[in-house]
Amino acid sequence: MTKLAAVPVLVLSAALLTAPAAAHATTAAVTTYYVDSSAGNDAADGLSSATAWRSLAKVNSFPFDPGNRISFKRGGSWTGTLKLSRSGDEGNPIVVEAYGSGNLPVVGGPVTNCVEVTGSHWFIGDLRASNCNWAGFELFGDHIVMDTIQADANVTGVSIVDGSDRNTIRWSTITNNNKMSKLTPKEVNPDDDSGAFGFLVHGNDNVISRNVISGHYAFSYDYGFDGAAVEIFNGNRNRIEYNTTSDNETFTELGRNGTGKTADGNVFAYNSVTSTKALAGFLVTRGAGSNIGPVRGTVAVNNSVYLPNGDGFSCDAGCGADILKLRSNIIKVGKKVGYEDAFDSGDPADSADEDRGVYSGSQYQFTLGPNSVKADPLFTSATDLRPKAGSPAIGRGENAGFAYDLAGKSLAGVTRWDAGAYQS
Repeated sequence: MTKLAAVPVLVLSAALLTAPAAAHATTAAVTTYYVDSSAGNDAADGLSSATAWRSLAKVNSFPFDPGNRISFKRGGSWTGTLKLSRSGDEGNPIVVEAYGSGNLPVVGGPVTNCVEVTGSHWFIGDLRASNCNWAGFELFGDHIVMDTIQADANVTGVSIVDGSDRNTIRWSTITNNNKMSKLTPKEVNPDDDSGAFGFLVHGNDNVISRNVISGHYAFSYDYGFDGAAVEIFNGNRNRIEYNTTSDNETFTELGRNGTGKTADGNVFAYNSVTSTKALAGFLVTRGAGSNIGPVRGTVAVNNSVYLPNGDGFSCDAGCGADILKLRSNIIKVGKKVGYEDAFDSGDPADSADEDRGVYSGSQYQFTLGPNSVKADPLFTSATDLRPKAGSPAIGRGENAGFAYDLAGKSLAGVTRWDAGAYQS
């Protein structure tokens, strides 16, 4: 395999730290349409809480304009699919929000998708999607922002399809999407089980930031258990940053399939990854020797990982510096810290580009960089991965171009960079 130059650590902007209330702008007069699942009436005008609409069908068929707002009553619930097919404008999205007090309004199954967004330039906040047979939210359009949403009990919490690009999902709770879309015994159809995804990303240039992602773990005939916080197939240049994840089967797995398809240039930065699951893992990627490879240019920087019963990273089927770059990560696991092909081939060209990490585990099947160490990182606790005083992570990292750590601490003026997601 022809080797490409090592992928540099990208200098990226920080995660979007703007408070949700300032997350969207409007440039025209605002018209708000209200929806109440219990007291609404589709024959009403929808222009006040007292004259709210009732059904998803009414919302789905209405020709919303840029700047319009659709406000669902808190505590309400709707069975069916919310279809958001119109488009806003740049700087003037169509807004989905909630009004009143109580629990988030919930759109749920049993249907295939709870919420389908086929239009572009939407802002969707304060909405729950639950118990659907595929996706809580499935995105087909571009420039969609989702803020403080919740997705649970689906096959995938958020699906970003091929061609859905430049979307942002932030400050949201994606939890226990633990259904399998395919679950067949091996003797019937081996290697086809799929599901239990927090995010399934097929699009490009999306940002997944500041979310809580947990509980993506389900039985599989093929793999024992399967699931992932973030699964990326045929998606390029996506940024997965500042997320807090727990009890997922895998934090991320990447692959590509189909002629001309790639999954290149994805960046994982300043994430906290914990799980007590027996098959838990941090990152899985592969080279050209895989039928779903090569996946080139994956960069993982300043992640903190603690998997007491699991494994760290795997880079096989043609691993190399062009496939995976690791910088300033902390990985503490109960089993294998990492695997790269050079462990078996003896060829340095089969090694990932790794340095400035802190590693602890029972097996090391990769070559550590000159500034990496095998040592206990001295986490504060099993779920709080901030380093305690005396941690070997302190001062071991390098500047990756981010403005904040996972706790929101400014990195301006820092001269000694720490490994991991938290700057001491």
